[in-house]
Order: sequence, then structure tokens, then C-alpha cells
Amino acid sequence: MRPANPLQPIPKDRPFTDMARIFNFSAGPAVLPEEVLSRAGDEILDWRGTGMCVMEMSHRGKEFMSIAAEAEKDLRELLAIPSNYKVLFLQGGATLQFAQIPMNLLAGKTKADYVVTGEWSKKAVKEAQAYCDVHIAATSEDQAFTYAPKQWNVRPDTAYVHYCSNETIGGVEFHEVPKIEKNLPLVVDASSHILSRPLDVSKFGLIYAGAQKNIGPAGLTIVIVREDLTGKAQKGTPTVMDYKLQAAADSMLNTPATYAMYIAGLVFKWLKTQGGLAEMEKQNIAKAKLLYDFLDASSYFKNPVAKDDRSRMNVPFTLKDAVQDDAFLKGAEKLGMVQLKGHRSVGGMRASIYNAMPVEGVRQLVSYMKEFEAKHG
Repeated sequence: MRPANPLQPIPKDRPFTDMARIFNFSAGPAVLPEEVLSRAGDEILDWRGTGMCVMEMSHRGKEFMSIAAEAEKDLRELLAIPSNYKVLFLQGGATLQFAQIPMNLLAGKTKADYVVTGEWSKKAVKEAQAYCDVHIAATSEDQAFTYAPKQWNVRPDTAYVHYCSNETIGGVEFHEVPKIEKNLPLVVDASSHILSRPLDVSKFGLIYAGAQKNIGPAGLTIVIVREDLTGKAQKGTPTVMDYKLQAAADSMLNTPATYAMYIAGLVFKWLKTQGGLAEMEKQNIAKAKLLYDFLDASSYFKNPVAKDDRSRMNVPFTLKDAVQDDAFLKGAEKLGMVQLKGHRSVGGMRASIYNAMPVEGVRQLVSYMKEFEAKHG
């Protein structure tokens, strides 16, 4: 017999008692689909009759190997990933990719071009500068990163062109894939909107994304890389950071983030049950419209981003009277809406409304904002 559980229940000291789940507007780690969490809970002690939790499995065992293979298969189907692209399940977050990309893609060249649209692309530039001559092909810094520049000045002899397609902090999103010279690999940090809409993978040399927004728990990073770009890592590149070696080892040169991969696999299946990425895009457009329509009509709340470049995933906004910021956050929390405080680098508020955020959460937020404006506006 199993011994009695010695752990005591954790007291639920919460400012609201009439709901089992809150509306979590965190930018990441972010909300996950309830169906996924429920399935993971059902399987936490015994995955499919093995008597083990996935966290306890050997990554070399047949059980976990089947989980990993199925996750890759489902991701390939969702994004229609061509066969000449490798899918890697790595660690280190998107931030590690800032260095891993030049290590692998310079391929003997000394130049790389970057587009700067906010804090994350700025960080990518800073890291790449340790490896190559970085040229800023375009930037929106002249307007405090509130738009996505459409005209890029790309050098013809650059190794690759890098941009962040959705800036989580500033709420700026490229809604179309930028056009560059066909022979130049386009590299994209898609962390905060991957799987929120269809994406033509063939237009990219490499796509990377941290998992903790639309895919699963923190600790997992997805890299989708065109096969011909691998195998050219510069001398001194650590083995686990060599894309070709990781691809040859099915992302298992070292122990991968097994449980995060398992949850990601459940999310992929959930997305398929929702109708795939085209259906998710419709839902995300509708959710974003609810919030932006209110912001545009409000005289108290304001979104700073150019309308054509507004993110569907991350919606920053400010109050007319910043003195009321704390009161706004406390009032939201009492109603079961949390993580609305903006990033420390820009202040204000931010509502992240990823795939797993139900439309009811956005409706409740808009309703609360209307009431707050009526009282304080």
C-alpha cells in the first residue's frame, strides 16, 4: 500500500471565492488551456498505464520517445512544416538563441542584419554583437518602438536577417512576413505569437520561440530550421548548441525538458481540436478587437501602438491618471483578473490574450475598464 500523503493542503487565502480559475493575463509564463491542465492532472500519477508520471520517465525509454515523436508530428501538421526543415525541442529559452543563431548561421561570414522594434530585438542585437558585425537594417526607436518598420536596408552580403515578429513588451506585431532577397535566410523570434495564426514556414530560414506563451511551460524552446543551414557551426560552438548535432540526436544530446515537451504535445492536440491555426486566428482577431475597440473609444485608457501594427497577443495600455494604476490593479485582482501590470521597462498596463485566454476573460476586462473609467475618468 502507498503511505498516506504527509503534505498538508495549502490554504486558499484569496480575495475572491466564487470561481475556481482566474483570468491570468500574464505575458509568460502564461495561461494554459484548462483541458490540457485537466488531462495532465489525470495523468500525473500514471501515464497510460505505465504507473509513472512523465516527469519520472527516462527520456530514452519507449514511453517518452513516443511522446516526443507525437509532439513533433502534431506540430509539423499544425504549421505545415516542409520536410526539409528540422524541428528541435531545446532549452535555454529564446534568449539562448540570441547567441546560438550567430554561432550556427554565420557560416564563415562576418555580417548579420537585425531589425529593432523593441526590448527583445535589442537584446538579440546585443548578444549577436559578440560574434559578428551587426547592422541595424531598420528600427522604430524614433517613435519609442510603437510601430513595425516596413522598409529595411539589408546588406546583400549579410549571413542572415533577424527580426522579432511580435514584441511582447511593446505590443507591436508584424502581420505579414517581410520580403527580403530570396538568397538571404530570414530568422524570426516568434515567441509571443507562434501558433496564434497560420505561418508560411518556407519563407524563413529559422523560426524560434520560447514555449511559455502559446505552447507550454517555461523551460522549452522550439527551433524550426531549414536543413541546409545546419552543419556550419563555428569553431568552439558547444555540442548542445549545434543545430545539426541536436537534429541528428532528435533533440536529445542531453536530457531534454521532458515534462514541458509532454505539455506542449497536449497543447498541440488541443489546437487541432479547436480547428487548427486558421480557427485560432479568427478567435484571436475577435478577442483583440473587443479590447482595441474599447481602447479607441475611451478617453481614459490609451494604447500607444500604430493601429496597423497592434499585437493580437499583447495589448499595452495606460491610464490617463497614472496615480490610479495601483487602484486599477487591485480592483482587477478582486474580480479575478491578474498579471495586468505592464513590463517594468515601460510601465502602464498590459493584457496578454494568448490562445488559451477565453473570450470571456477579455469581456470581463473590458467591462471592468468601463466601470473604472466611469468612476475615475
